[in-house]
Amino acid sequence: MADGTPHVHDEAVTAEPPETPVGLQTGVEVVTFGCRLNSYESELIRKTAAGDGLDGAIIFNTCAVTNEAVRQARQAIRRARKENPDARLIVTGCAAQTDPETFANMGEVDFIIGNGDKSTKGAYALNPDSTRVVVNDIFSVRETAGHLIDGLKDRARAYVEVQNGCDHRCTFCIIPYGRGNSRSAASGDIVGQISRLVNEGYNEIVLTGVDLTSWGQDLPGTPQLGHLVTRILKHVPDLKRLRLSSIDAAEIDDVLLRAFAEEERLAPYLHLSLQHGDDLILKRMKRRHLRADAINLARTVRDLRPDIAYGADIIAGFPTETEEHFQNTLDLVDECGLSFLHVFPFSPRPQTPAAKMPQHPRPLIKSRAERLRAKGAEALTQHLDRQVGRTVEAIIEKAGFARGPDFTEILFEGEAPIGGLAPLRITGHDGKRAHAVRA
Repeated sequence: MADGTPHVHDEAVTAEPPETPVGLQTGVEVVTFGCRLNSYESELIRKTAAGDGLDGAIIFNTCAVTNEAVRQARQAIRRARKENPDARLIVTGCAAQTDPETFANMGEVDFIIGNGDKSTKGAYALNPDSTRVVVNDIFSVRETAGHLIDGLKDRARAYVEVQNGCDHRCTFCIIPYGRGNSRSAASGDIVGQISRLVNEGYNEIVLTGVDLTSWGQDLPGTPQLGHLVTRILKHVPDLKRLRLSSIDAAEIDDVLLRAFAEEERLAPYLHLSLQHGDDLILKRMKRRHLRADAINLARTVRDLRPDIAYGADIIAGFPTETEEHFQNTLDLVDECGLSFLHVFPFSPRPQTPAAKMPQHPRPLIKSRAERLRAKGAEALTQHLDRQVGRTVEAIIEKAGFARGPDFTEILFEGEAPIGGLAPLRITGHDGKRAHAVRA
């Protein structure tokens, strides 16, 4: 999702394979692919494996959202085996759940554990007699696991998973088959966890999930995401900033809209799962919004919160996409006022209806993705132009680098504590990041 893959509403799939450890002797190493949610869950995997007494092992937490993500995982596994001949190599995550046979056919792999069990106590209590492949029906997972609300902490902020799974069946997306149906953590547990994180000194909390805006639909009374947001802000008054990882444009509720209008502590940034800008392609994707819905949402929130900035997930080269369809997507960038694009060349995934549709040649898909990225670069430049002269309360991520409330990356001069908030005056930019000085 924070933040995205085409349907995991978080951050983008890793462009390069993560480095695997060299010469592992003891302990557990977890190699993570994919979105921020996977990074969050890798911390749970590490804790679970350590509690189970696992030693001398490398666990690969895989991503299934594209063919490239699976290829990277297989490549990393082979490299790890060459560098660590005596280590136990364990594969888990979405790709292990959706396609366990691929990894079972790799001689380098010792064990395969599905998504439903990867954070379960005892899952890593392995011995030579253990079943090599433990992948159960992910749709049988119904309970709201308490671990959902544990926080993944980096030096600047904490991420709190409040929801997992997805009830929708977009024709391009394999993620529901990797994560199951939507399930939510209880709001009281979430508020309690955020209170503890704030007491530990975190100024910014990010709510994350596979389909964040479906939070609450499986809970008593079917509360909406806006109710959760307002409850957090009310009951954790010392929280400086609350951020949403990503939302489905079809599901934003009136309470959440009101929170954007009234609550300055809610970060003025929305990452939208748009996927395309043409109505016919949206219907073929089985999305639940149309082009006009996306434009109206962007205008509505901007009227309520003029300092809002938008990011979006968009797929280029979907089957049957014509040049006219693609142009509508290019135009949508301007019509919605998008500033940050996550562009995904269409990748047919097994088990999905889109994989059975007439496919475009890969060079055409790649070309359209490059054109869309170029449009995104123009939009980001325009966004940065608008920032010059502003003073923003940015969170310091590392020395000389911060992020503004609207997700803008900022290079700054001067010193400030990591994880703290600091006023920065933006003086210019380089086309990718704003440049600033301490205000």
